[in-house]
Amino acid sequence: MLENQPDESSENPIISPFSDAESNAFPKRRKNRIALWASLAAVLAVIAILVGFFLARYFGDPLRTLEAFPVSKYMESYKALAGSKFRGNLRVENDLGWKEGVGRLMVFSLRDDSRPIVVMIPPSLAEIYFTKGQSYAGELEVKEGGLIYANSIRKN
Repeated sequence: MLENQPDESSENPIISPFSDAESNAFPKRRKNRIALWASLAAVLAVIAILVGFFLARYFGDPLRTLEAFPVSKYMESYKALAGSKFRGNLRVENDLGWKEGVGRLMVFSLRDDSRPIVVMIPPSLAEIYFTKGQSYAGELEVKEGGLIYANSIRKN
């Protein structure tokens, strides 16, 4: 007898009243996620560019490996420094003159030592206009007779 009876569950299935509604438990945030990743990538790219710029500037500086100019040693005996190259953080004190084909003779003081030193600026660097009080960084070399030559110089 049980075989002939119709199954109640197949005739009247139970349907949830929320079966047609969308679930809010896990909202779709695909657009927000893309914007977040894009902005994160942009920020990381800017940081990488800045770090690269400063590292290239630091490692590309030829003066970074040179020792600072020792004014005290130079004043004691310039002969001990003859032929050596140094880094100088210079401040313009005075212009002693210009001679065609020879260069410009300048008086500088160093950032660490206020005693004046005389530096020969070669004609190849003659386009630089020096004004009292300006700061420069340069490669200095002590040559014969104790005269200091600026092999390169740039404004700070």
